Amino acid sequence: MKYLIVGLGNVGSEYEGTRHNIGFDVIDQFAKDINADKFEIERHAYMTKGKFKGRTIVIIKPTTYMNLSGKSVKYWLTAEKISIDNCLIVLDDLAIPLGKLRMKIKGGDGKHNGLTSIIESLSTSKFPRLRFGVGDNFSRGHQAEFVLGKWKTEELDVVTERSDMAVEMIKSFCSIGIERTMTAYNGK
Repeated sequence: MKYLIVGLGNVGSEYEGTRHNIGFDVIDQFAKDINADKFEIERHAYMTKGKFKGRTIVIIKPTTYMNLSGKSVKYWLTAEKISIDNCLIVLDDLAIPLGKLRMKIKGGDGKHNGLTSIIESLSTSKFPRLRFGVGDNFSRGHQAEFVLGKWKTEELDVVTERSDMAVEMIKSFCSIGIERTMTAYNGK
């Protein structure tokens, strides 16, 4: 079996350590955990491959920037001949509290430009995603500044702990599937 794990974020040092790049950060940690942390620049993404419990795992960080993430996801699903059901998108979410993790089989875009792009490119909203809550502690009209802002010192312990849990959820997705992973982890 083959899986595509996609972390959403923006490339460039100015985006490192920002809330919007938690998808990149989580899959970097996942890649390291499965000894596949040698990302190479490939078509539309930084890409690496690894093995986990006998499964081939393709891990990408789109280089298309958030608003065009769908172009990268569609390309890699096709190029690697991976079923959409075996594709997991890891992203930030303003609608859930800081550190809350929620895996879903399908859903809307939640006004997330990366998800909007993926839904448009794949012509469906039925694909697995792991949402990482970044909170909503911003003034009205300052959403973009908030998600593109760096984590506050007091948030880092939560982010680190929940990133570990997110990695465990990705491993679970790749080994026992989304339904059992949702049952085991959602709400924790």
